[in-house]
Amino acid sequence: MTKRDYYEVLEISKTATGEEIKKAYRKMAIKYHPDKNPGDASAEEKFKEAAEAYEVLSDENKRARYDQFGHAGMSGNGGFGGGFGGGMNMEDIFSQFGDIFGGHFGGGFSGFGGGAQRQQLRGTNLRVRIKLNLEEMVNGTQKTIKVKKLKLAAGATSKTCPTCKGSGVQVKVMNTMFGQMQTQTHCSTCQGIGKIADKIPSGANAQGLIKEEEEVTINIPAGARDGIQLSVRGKGNDAPFGGNPGDLLVVVEEEVDSVIKREGDNLHQELYISFAEAALGTQKEIATVGGKVKIKIDAGTQSGKILRLSGKGLPSLESYGKGDMFVHINVWTPTHLSAEQKEFFEKQMKNGEMLAEPSGKEKTFFDKVRDLFN
Repeated sequence: MTKRDYYEVLEISKTATGEEIKKAYRKMAIKYHPDKNPGDASAEEKFKEAAEAYEVLSDENKRARYDQFGHAGMSGNGGFGGGFGGGMNMEDIFSQFGDIFGGHFGGGFSGFGGGAQRQQLRGTNLRVRIKLNLEEMVNGTQKTIKVKKLKLAAGATSKTCPTCKGSGVQVKVMNTMFGQMQTQTHCSTCQGIGKIADKIPSGANAQGLIKEEEEVTINIPAGARDGIQLSVRGKGNDAPFGGNPGDLLVVVEEEVDSVIKREGDNLHQELYISFAEAALGTQKEIATVGGKVKIKIDAGTQSGKILRLSGKGLPSLESYGKGDMFVHINVWTPTHLSAEQKEFFEKQMKNGEMLAEPSGKEKTFFDKVRDLFN
């Protein structure tokens, strides 16, 4: 199913302020909240859709990337393109955005409400960088890397917090001139988790976690770009006491190619040919991200000519098409001539042959630049 535009989901303009975005999300989330629409699968999907839109538009960096590339520029659910909505459950949404509602819903779904609640255990995210060459960016690839992460140590156990009895909260009663007032705060002993460490193996930290190395396989989709962030769900640090692990965030870095240079979706490379090849014409084999191809050099080709290979660039993030490959022809002037070669050229000059005779139809530098964008 085609994703709706995030601004359309929240019913706001593309110039909306942060406060307007927050207000719009609160309105949508209250409208489609599961407590108000029990058993309504459509309302639940719209609730998740609104949370996904808010998660992106409320973050300046993510919003800027979305405004530039659309859904294709967003990371999601272990892959490329699509926010978190497909892989984020209700507990994730409530734990991340629950405070935006204040006390509108009392308690209710998944511990969502105005008072202090037992905290959801979740490990922290990890961030790594992966370098990709142009071919890998175009065609996609699979990478297996070693990641040092916090894992629950073998033999580590926990027990119910004796202070809050596992609730994660402490109730305080205060006498005021209006009578007794009751407040809830996170438990100071377990920090709202409801559990504390019982047995801690040697080498583990106070939460029973130990740093170990783990191999993680990452699927890089076709069309990845420098700076794009992918998310591998559940491959971050373990949570203490058996909670849900965090995610592994993978930032793509472009490996500079010695021959082919990238400019947006288009690719450029220089091709040097000899004077004889330029005069007589020839065929040349050049490298592209899809493999080697043969191109024809016409007789009389001038230095500076640009050949355009349609569709030999990178997949576009904004459409279903591909960029182009531009081959910049440079005629190589020999710096050393044999006696025979020197005599040949001197004879041609004396006879008035092989002189530079522009026809007036040659393209200027600015003409060539304009042609690149037409």
